Amino acid sequence: MDRKQELLEYICGDSDEGRLLEPVIEEFVHLEEELTRLRGLPFIRTNPNNPAQQKATPAARLYRELLQQYTNVLKILRRAAGDEDDTADSPLREWARARMEKEDSPC
Repeated sequence: MDRKQELLEYICGDSDEGRLLEPVIEEFVHLEEELTRLRGLPFIRTNPNNPAQQKATPAARLYRELLQQYTNVLKILRRAAGDEDDTADSPLREWARARMEKEDSPC
């Protein structure tokens, strides 16, 4: 089973949503392949005369951009699969809200 079919089965199961999400899943699989390919390239170029001078390569910039796209598509697919509950607060937000309420109280 290839990666696309694996994701379609996980997200959609037997429903007809697969046709709607198929282009998104294809893009997700493509981004995974590109990120894997880019990981094999050097991300930093060092000056041979001064090793303290370093410069990011085009592969590093492209990797960062593709990783952001990959993360965004992953969020979409997680919502479609029902893995992410958008109404629930994170533990950090709950802690911050409790802290704010404590500071607002007169005692």
